[in-house]
Amino acid sequence: MTLRSALWLPLFDALADPLVVARLAGEAEEAGWHGFFVWDHVRWRPPVDAVADPWITLSAAATATESVQLGPMVTPLPRRRPVKVARETATLDRLSGGRLVLGVGLGSDRFGEEFSRTGEECDDRTRAEMLDESLDVLTAAWTGEPVHHHGRHHTVDGVAFRPRPVRRIPVWVAGFPGKVRPRRRAARHDGFFPVNLDHPDQLAEAVSAVMAERPATAAPYDVAVALPAGTDLAPYAAAGATWWLAEFEWQDLSVDTVRGVLREGPA
Repeated sequence: MTLRSALWLPLFDALADPLVVARLAGEAEEAGWHGFFVWDHVRWRPPVDAVADPWITLSAAATATESVQLGPMVTPLPRRRPVKVARETATLDRLSGGRLVLGVGLGSDRFGEEFSRTGEECDDRTRAEMLDESLDVLTAAWTGEPVHHHGRHHTVDGVAFRPRPVRRIPVWVAGFPGKVRPRRRAARHDGFFPVNLDHPDQLAEAVSAVMAERPATAAPYDVAVALPAGTDLAPYAAAGATWWLAEFEWQDLSVDTVRGVLREGPA
């Protein structure tokens, strides 16, 4: 299987301007990249000063491109209202002509204190419950039929979300490769994004565990790995990766750095 390649950009400081990021998306498409994904944060630790909204930035990128896959990688659903995300995802998928990939995860307070400083839920177990409920709401909303959801954290009482997305939006679930619950959650959806990988063998073990949870007749499945440019990708592809996300250091982020990787082309 061919390993597809995407840029994976923190929308910080020099990349907090959606016009700049949209131009980079267009350049990436011209250079043959297959995807263009962005971080989703409302705050980050110093010295980061400026942070852009991912959904508006992705909308700008969608209008500047025609073929690359786009999406937040990942959006922490526990700090977002699922009914709003249902509208945003369907609208962005239609705007892009069916190119949205939704990356989801618990999120973390570790790097920007964006949960504790804004009154959001900080308990991991509770956020996991909220994530699963939100995914149930989104799955139902994307059908265009009335959604009836009465859960512990969210209520949707007979609301239909139309227009529907162009296609069934792929959901990639992020999680630490050794954690059982994120792997099981990923197995129920369309892709797995194991974070903080140390070695290809670690990826192979995680992929094997996820695939063991998948139905035998399940559709094709994606596994994304975030690695710096220049990494030997062959062992990761052999371990089951289907996407490489070119990773950038947020501390030394610049447009020139991104362009340098972009112009080298995809894997």
